[in-house]
Amino acid sequence: MEPRFETLPQAAAWYRRWLTEGALPLWSSAGVDAARGSFHEALTVEGEPAGERRRSRVQSRQVWVFATAAVELGDGRYAEVARRAYAFWRDRYRLDDGLFAYAADEQGRLIDRTTLLYEQAFALFAMAAMERLAPGQGAADAARTRGALEAFRHNAGGYREQGDQPFQANALMHLLEACLAWEELGGASWRGLADEIAELARARLVDARGVLHEFFDPAWTPLEREAGLVEPGHQFEWAWLLSRWAERRGQADGAATARRLYRSGLAGVDRDRNMAIAAVRPDGAPRDRAARLWAQAERLRAALHFREDEEALAAANGLRPFLDTPRPGTWRERADGEGSFLAEPSPATSLYHLVGGLAPLLGWGGGSRA
Repeated sequence: MEPRFETLPQAAAWYRRWLTEGALPLWSSAGVDAARGSFHEALTVEGEPAGERRRSRVQSRQVWVFATAAVELGDGRYAEVARRAYAFWRDRYRLDDGLFAYAADEQGRLIDRTTLLYEQAFALFAMAAMERLAPGQGAADAARTRGALEAFRHNAGGYREQGDQPFQANALMHLLEACLAWEELGGASWRGLADEIAELARARLVDARGVLHEFFDPAWTPLEREAGLVEPGHQFEWAWLLSRWAERRGQADGAATARRLYRSGLAGVDRDRNMAIAAVRPDGAPRDRAARLWAQAERLRAALHFREDEEALAAANGLRPFLDTPRPGTWRERADGEGSFLAEPSPATSLYHLVGGLAPLLGWGGGSRA
């Protein structure tokens, strides 16, 4: 492993090389099914395809990655990767009602027609990226999927998910992310939905201490004890999203909530290992000391967004060991509670977090600093 970064510009230079010379070329070649244009579920750390099923979220997240890279780098190769994958995914995963099924096989035949709210949020996010890449590419598709979201409406506000945990924050967070992306493209009609989710988060999902909970009862009251869960990584994600929303609305209270969430995320960083841990209990005690790559990327993004340069440098150094693999552009997804990395493939879904986390460090437009 190379020496630690001493400055943010040094970190930016290293991560730019890793992304533009390693990750993007690798995942746009080995990470793509050449026969169909769709994305593989994962790559081994040596850069070989892994995994047979292909979830909708993999396709939509990777479409966002390569559409974004095409815009930011002016690279037509990535634009073509995004367009081809988008067409394959939209044509095969979209159901008659405009919602997207959970998973297909490698040929694009649906193997799980479940329509999770989480999948729809990322569908809308990918469509925004395609619209940014080429106006007119995603707007009609987004309108159709957004209209179908009414099936997820909850009478106490917000939207409910399918499955054992229907009242959860995660899918709502990504739906807010999609709404803000469409707003940036001039989609004024998305403003109201963004406001609804942000206000629900401030009123119900975030407690009086400034902690964002994961699971709730039907009245959006946080679950407690073993049923309750707090993830430091999601504190960081919600923090920068609510901060962006508050800036656009001139909402001082919302900005204050976002800052408290950021501090709550920092409370879940193991300073000895310099890693954001997976989960804490509602009272703040550690629950799972393992660490996932995505949470480290979100720690970096949040620190950069809030102009916490010392913390951002620490986060850049904390993320770097996850990328120490035989093939540049792959990563270690998880470290156990002692800091040892698990031997497993690199999931494609994490490239979305890496590109998002690195965007403000690299000066990409989607990652501007507050």
